[in-house]
Amino acid sequence: MNIGKARAYTNIALIKYWGKKDDQLILPMNNSLSLTLDAFYTETSVLFTTELSADRFYLDGQLQNEQQTKKIGRFLDLVRHTYDVPLFAEINSHNFVPTAAGLASSASGLAALAGACSAALNLSLSPKELSKLARRGSGSACRSIFGGFAEWQKGDSDDTSYAIQVPSDSWEEELSMLFVLVNDAQKDISSRDGMKRTVETSVFYQGWLNAVTDDLATVKQAIGEKDFTRLGETVESNALRMHATTLGATPPFTYWSPDSLKAMNLVRICRQEGILCYFTMDAGPNVKVLVQKKDSKWLMARFAEQFSKNQLVLANAGPGIEILDSERSLTHD
Repeated sequence: MNIGKARAYTNIALIKYWGKKDDQLILPMNNSLSLTLDAFYTETSVLFTTELSADRFYLDGQLQNEQQTKKIGRFLDLVRHTYDVPLFAEINSHNFVPTAAGLASSASGLAALAGACSAALNLSLSPKELSKLARRGSGSACRSIFGGFAEWQKGDSDDTSYAIQVPSDSWEEELSMLFVLVNDAQKDISSRDGMKRTVETSVFYQGWLNAVTDDLATVKQAIGEKDFTRLGETVESNALRMHATTLGATPPFTYWSPDSLKAMNLVRICRQEGILCYFTMDAGPNVKVLVQKKDSKWLMARFAEQFSKNQLVLANAGPGIEILDSERSLTHD
């Protein structure tokens, strides 16, 4: 069989996915909308072969142990079961993320793995089918199949939960995002555990669900009208509401750090100084700042006054998944 190889880019949710209604199928409680970015990506190759008696997983050139291979193995088991493939696989994955970025690569990683499996097995999966497959590895991976803006439709079954492209007339090419990397330490509470605790115990969670549908409609309208102010205001308030749900959990928790607050405050100061920019945060302390590309260099310089250069990464809109050419042999002896 061929080696299948794919590249997929990280996406950042502008309207957040926060909470699952089905842990096994990874069906979310609400629709979400993201922007795929060009600065961070994963390249993965897969070879299914009779030469292996177990799956073998290399990450950035290092052979991973059984525990580290577990999540990949579960995904490969799904592929084997779905497409009747009685073979183990060698996986080689490389994350192209700045050193100490502290950014989760599961979205790009599992999207790339889905694409590589499709290529290796000559499945010719459509973007919709790839999105459904990637979702089973990592929920947000379903959005990394698409470039620019993508909406993950929550659905109510394995077959109806997948991402779609959001029409934008290429407006995303006029936007940038500044990553403010304030902390790369292991999180005290993982995204998975934090999400579960919030859904099960937070007194604020229903309020989040009540508001997120309107947020999504507002953002899609702003994209259609190319209204940056409306987009940014809604993105920022949506992120704040998501993080507020963690304070209502039992026991309460937060992903914010002092430097997170420092970055958020600087965004507000920049707006007072006349530059439109808006922050968002995922389940971690790092802050992402949405800005128009024409103002991005100014914003970068302004943040460099308070943060070190290696804490700042500027990204632009990125493409969808790419299937790459590969050799036809095992890459390790």
